[in-house]
Amino acid sequence: VTLVESGGGLVQPGGSLRLSCAASGYLYSSYCMGWYRQYPGKQREGVAAIDSDGSTSYADSVKGRFTIRKDNAKNTVILQMNSLHPEDTAMYYCAAGDTLVPGPACYGINAWGKGTLVTISS
Repeated sequence: VTLVESGGGLVQPGGSLRLSCAASGYLYSSYCMGWYRQYPGKQREGVAAIDSDGSTSYADSVKGRFTIRKDNAKNTVILQMNSLHPEDTAMYYCAAGDTLVPGPACYGINAWGKGTLVTISS
């Protein structure tokens, strides 16, 4: 199971970024896929997750600004991030797990990507 994130970078406040997570090595469509972020010295926190049936969940801090979706044909999960704030600056990680749970998160995570850095600054 391999997850590879891309799309991070430096954006001004109010801007947008699209993160992608390419999955390989397993039956991608049957898994919960999640995006997490981590601030320096802090634990990873769930940002958004999408279950195998398309159900989604978002952290309160990103609701209305971020959208998670799957492209099953490309085995890719996308995190579209709009109206970015400086506090969205973090390392963002993709994860694969068994099922969607409140958090948001995927229960039973069995794979992590290496992360992509998002920096929001003027």
